Amino acid sequence: MKARIKWVEQVTFLGESESGHSLVMDGAPENGGRNLGMRPMELLLLGMGGCTSFDVIHILKKARQPVSDCVVEISAKRAEKVPKVFTRIHVHFIISGSGLKEAQVKRAVELSAEKYCSASLMLGKTAEISHDYEIIEL
Repeated sequence: MKARIKWVEQVTFLGESESGHSLVMDGAPENGGRNLGMRPMELLLLGMGGCTSFDVIHILKKARQPVSDCVVEISAKRAEKVPKVFTRIHVHFIISGSGLKEAQVKRAVELSAEKYCSASLMLGKTAEISHDYEIIEL
């Protein structure tokens, strides 16, 4: 896997993925940015959220669960001093469907957290990560 980051100006950067997609990263105004894009640390949380969501949906579909929506809300705390790594991350899944089995949802979340989500497992080296879920019956 490869990525390319190109400095645009001040603290604005253009990130380009090997798959051909791009996004803008920028800093807050107090750090010299113009707030033109997401912060790199926000992207780490989004990457983790996307990775674990992918796993959970894949596992639920494989288990033939009638999932119709999945939203993941992530909250995180960072260290006070440099390096300001994540120290705590909480992942809350909101899974919607008609007739979902709670045991299957619980198992999908656990499998992602403990075995499949590379991003979660990597961030778990510095952060305490917790997960929970709610099921919305449609």
